[in-house]
Amino acid sequence: MKILLAEDDVDLGNVLAQYLNLSGFEVNLATDGNEALAKFKSNRPDICVLDVMMPGPDGFEVARQISKTGLDIPFIFLTAKNQKKDKITGLKLGADDYITKPFEVEELLLRIKNILKRTVKEKPEIVEIKGLALNVGLLKLITPVKSFQLTEKEAELLLYLMENKNEIVPRELVLTKFWGENDYFMGRSLDVFISRIRKYISDEPDVKLNTIRGVGYILEVN
Repeated sequence: MKILLAEDDVDLGNVLAQYLNLSGFEVNLATDGNEALAKFKSNRPDICVLDVMMPGPDGFEVARQISKTGLDIPFIFLTAKNQKKDKITGLKLGADDYITKPFEVEELLLRIKNILKRTVKEKPEIVEIKGLALNVGLLKLITPVKSFQLTEKEAELLLYLMENKNEIVPRELVLTKFWGENDYFMGRSLDVFISRIRKYISDEPDVKLNTIRGVGYILEVN
């Protein structure tokens, strides 16, 4: 599980990051709001821990920008203040939790685990549509004719399309969800992945991955 930790107190940030790393998390540490947004785009986290008062965009503004992506990312606010208006602001932004400094590191870890337990869905081991079977754990796609060993991103993208079969998936949402950013170069990479997936599923005539020009994609199942 990945954590974006934004904390402008370098010593506290390093202590928190080290403890969370030792607890089995992959932590991306940022010391200001701009760095936090950049790291969010480059390495999408499963949860964000945001200091309210930090240079550049503060924690509230970082949360607003993250919310605009349309991704359902839980976040916790850290603050040295104990003011009711700050908590109300955080809750209005959809905060999953709010911790006032000083706090015990174990408390933060417990709250992170509790939030992830509620919000992160376990991936199914095998997803089947017609003659296609995607083994998520083994990153393997079995078709009526052969099997393919997928990369992690190929498997995640195909799983997402299968879970949303017969529904249009916006291209911008796919780029933000799996590449962290919607720009020209990321878009070219997505095009390559879509072409690969079309090739992988081509042996199943009842399943087609179609492009809706200017909108997105749809995995059509007859």
